[in-house]
Amino acid sequence: MKPIILPMLLASLLLAGCTGEGENKQAPPPAAAPAPQVQEVDVITVTPGTATLTRELPGRLEAFRIAQVRARVEGIVEQRLFTEGSDVKAGSTLFRIDPRNYKATFDAAQADLAVARVTLERYRPLLNIKAVSRQEVDLAEAKVKQAEVAVTRARIDLENTTVPAPIEGRIGRALVTEGALVGKGEATHLATIEQIDSVYANFTQPGTDIMRLRQAVQSGIYKEAARTLVELIQEDGSLYPEPGQLLFSDLAVDPTTGSVSLRALFPNPRRELLPGAFVRIRFPEATAEKVIRVPQRAVQSNPLGQSVLVVDNATGTVASRVVKTGAMSDNDFIITEGLQGGEQVIVNGLQKVKPGAPVKAVAWTDTTSGNKK
Repeated sequence: MKPIILPMLLASLLLAGCTGEGENKQAPPPAAAPAPQVQEVDVITVTPGTATLTRELPGRLEAFRIAQVRARVEGIVEQRLFTEGSDVKAGSTLFRIDPRNYKATFDAAQADLAVARVTLERYRPLLNIKAVSRQEVDLAEAKVKQAEVAVTRARIDLENTTVPAPIEGRIGRALVTEGALVGKGEATHLATIEQIDSVYANFTQPGTDIMRLRQAVQSGIYKEAARTLVELIQEDGSLYPEPGQLLFSDLAVDPTTGSVSLRALFPNPRRELLPGAFVRIRFPEATAEKVIRVPQRAVQSNPLGQSVLVVDNATGTVASRVVKTGAMSDNDFIITEGLQGGEQVIVNGLQKVKPGAPVKAVAWTDTTSGNKK
């Protein structure tokens, strides 16, 4: 029995020693929670002021002048004398039509005129001696005039075998090739010339918007703004550097669309603007006083409405503020409800913070103007 009892006693003593060590050892204190990281955000301090209400409308560019080059006589195209896509001068020859038939007609008309004149010159002295009647002389004079008309017509047809450029500008692709029969029964369209040193921007505005604006101006809510100068926003979203001039707006509403047509003219010295391109036209509609405006990027939209994030000056934390927006002023929203003035609205860093988070507010620099707000 002794060999069995001794190992059991040793195991019990070891177990007791281990249990004592575990009871005397203290558990480590819990790790402290990391301090919340303070994000830096760009803010603007909103204040009531005067703003120009602007409107952006889609439009399409159109060449300042467009001329269709057409064949004025019937014939076979012998030669094309221009490079497609090049600039041409007014009066320069673009196409040459086979002139042989028209040259023969012109020569025959000149010969007929010469015969008529000889006959008339022979009859005039004979009239004085009563060798011919007055009627015969009058008939000879009429034949001379008829022959002169025929010569003029034949000369014009011969000249029209060389097709000139009606205006100066950039010519597009040729619509016919050498060997084509043109001018048979109609003035065949040969090419198109466009002047794009300046371009038109055609756009429309809903008639209801014009009516509401007039009512707001009449009631004193807004003041009418000068709409002479307008801006053009290109397809990539960039602002065209040259301002345009509003030329006119229709006096009537189109019954099929309910809109009023407008047209503006933009200088295009570098020919960056191409006819047919879709653009957006921004123009001033009215001015308003004591309004609050915030950059468009600061306004968040969701199915429940619109809101902005503001920095609480007392706690330095973020808070959400429900707002309502009205018209646009350049790239800013006019805030009609939700802000009173003096609030620090977050412009950059919206994705990094949420309501309740501590932040460090830094004045936002408007890169378009270089001014801090």
